[in-house]
Amino acid sequence: PPRSGQRCGWGTGGVRSWQAPCGVTVSPWQVTLRAGAELDARQVNQYTLILRAACPGEDEVEERLFVQVTAGQVLRCDTPFASAEGDVVQVLADVAPRTPLYAVLPQPLGGLTVSGSFLGTHTPIEGTQQKPGWGGVGQRFPSLSFLQFRLRNHNTPLTLTRRGLVLAPDSGFDPSKDIQTFRLEIEVTDRHGHNCSGALRVEVLPSRRPRVTFPEPHRAVMVTEGIGPWEVVTQVHASGDNVRYAILAPVAPVLFTIDEVTGEIRSTRRLEAIRAHLLIRAYNALHPDDHATATVNVTVRGTDCQAPRCVPAIFVSQVPETMFPGSTLVTLNCADSTSSDGCLHYALEGPPSTLSHFCMEGPQLKVNTTLDYDSEAMAALGFQFTATIVVTVGGQPLQSTRVPVLVTVTPVNEFRPACPNGAAFTVPETAAFGSIVGHVAGTDRDYPLDSLEYSLEGESGPSQPFSVDRRSGEIRVVGPLDFHQQKSYRLVVRLTDTHNDLDPRKRQSRLCDVSVRLQAVLDQLPVCIPEVQELRVTAGSPGSRQPVTRLLCHGSRDGAVLTHTIVGGNEDGRFRLEGNTLVYLPNGQAEPHTFVLLVEVWGGPGARRRSSMVALVVHVTPRSTPVPTSSTTRHTPLPKEPLVVTRTEAVWHPPAWFVAVLTISGALLLAALGCMARNL
Repeated sequence: PPRSGQRCGWGTGGVRSWQAPCGVTVSPWQVTLRAGAELDARQVNQYTLILRAACPGEDEVEERLFVQVTAGQVLRCDTPFASAEGDVVQVLADVAPRTPLYAVLPQPLGGLTVSGSFLGTHTPIEGTQQKPGWGGVGQRFPSLSFLQFRLRNHNTPLTLTRRGLVLAPDSGFDPSKDIQTFRLEIEVTDRHGHNCSGALRVEVLPSRRPRVTFPEPHRAVMVTEGIGPWEVVTQVHASGDNVRYAILAPVAPVLFTIDEVTGEIRSTRRLEAIRAHLLIRAYNALHPDDHATATVNVTVRGTDCQAPRCVPAIFVSQVPETMFPGSTLVTLNCADSTSSDGCLHYALEGPPSTLSHFCMEGPQLKVNTTLDYDSEAMAALGFQFTATIVVTVGGQPLQSTRVPVLVTVTPVNEFRPACPNGAAFTVPETAAFGSIVGHVAGTDRDYPLDSLEYSLEGESGPSQPFSVDRRSGEIRVVGPLDFHQQKSYRLVVRLTDTHNDLDPRKRQSRLCDVSVRLQAVLDQLPVCIPEVQELRVTAGSPGSRQPVTRLLCHGSRDGAVLTHTIVGGNEDGRFRLEGNTLVYLPNGQAEPHTFVLLVEVWGGPGARRRSSMVALVVHVTPRSTPVPTSSTTRHTPLPKEPLVVTRTEAVWHPPAWFVAVLTISGALLLAALGCMARNL
């Protein structure tokens, strides 16, 4: 039976010539199986080989050779174990030593059945953190005993047992490394000497379990003498899984003990003035190799200790709002009579607003976040922060010093003023002196917000008949305006910020363009030609719009805006004015009707307007009115009826006798008043 993995054959009874035999080469002495060939009786059980031979000058001789393939015992390694790359197993680096990772197992196939697929299924092996795998070994007959396993390469820390198990190294994997890869080449041999081989690649992944670490690997603790036995001196904490604690040093004398679960360090007897250096180990109870160490320096002080003295004893400062986070405001110089700076602890106390903007790093008070002066929140605090730095000796509150802190944030002029969008105003040419034209609303992001001063570039005069209020930014008229001489003005307003910096000389400004357009105003009555019109219109369909006429009126000045309004005769609202165009709105009436409309035309603002009246006589003929047909068109002028417009004015003319009586009564009243005054 062949030992290679490549099959060959065309089926039962296939014919091959010697020039291209299936897996067969011919020599003068023997017929041999080609290297790499594989015979399978279930696929092809007989090969017919045609052999031809010829000597020089003789006829060719042809013979046939029948090769029968019978089922025999064979040992085969299945894929992926037998593939070139080999099978792959991934495990974590924290797997326990000698944990089974992979198993090469025999697979009883029975009869003549051979499986070429992976015969095993991945199931967890007790004690592993990753699913192990196993390779399949198949035989043609169920004689599966006495398999021997041999590791062909020995440059690996992994172990292969006699039962085909691949075990983790005796000391486990190195958890400090990244991905590690090990390759094993395994040969399997049965009791008949048949063998097959395969490969296994073990990939060791970094552990997902958090390592045991001390957030604070060095700690100094100071306590006063007189602490009794089993009192808590301090507590250490390490991060990780299943953490336990132990004291490595000193071994003697035993002054302290540690709770292996909580990490509390307690005294074993009454403490006197000493210094002790403890070496603490934290480790994973399930993986002792995962451990970390920390040092705790315990100083037992006498009871006559005093609180530390700090310079400065009080800290008052002004800082600009542009100070960068991380900047140091002050460094305290604190000391006591018996201890060093390493035993002093610094803490910052105060309202949340202070604690969010400042922090302590040892004896240094530092800025934690940006100090933004230009905000309502800072204004609500009065631009000041108050806090207290508490300095303690060995963490004992009774031996502490408090340093008051007052920090005032000062403004910095950071931003330039901004101009308003679309600063354009309109004013009538008849505006009185001091009339408000508009308001220039500039903005500034520095606190106090929009604290600006306004000024006009250039002097006020005939060419610039305007002024601007210094505080409010209101533009007022300070000179005569004439639409015919100049229709618009371009003003340049300077915006200058104020009170935005501790130094009043640091000011910023911006120039803004402002447009002022004059509006013409009539000084005489509008003139309309003609003042009376007689018009005829044929009504269209209801809902339509029919222009009737356009009024031609003008004022005394070019560019003056005229307003037209129907003030009388518009029954049922059948007419309306669109600008100076009269429009009729049909309503479907069946009878002819005549409308007499009065239109008022005026120009000028408010109460100063002066108006003229236009009379329009409109004859409306319905569309359904029959019109006699005629072959000759005659133009007959319609007689114009005079239109009388009556205006009534109320005037009172008293009679003569009423005037005489009123005069005499007045004279008598004056005489009586004179006599009364004389008597007094």
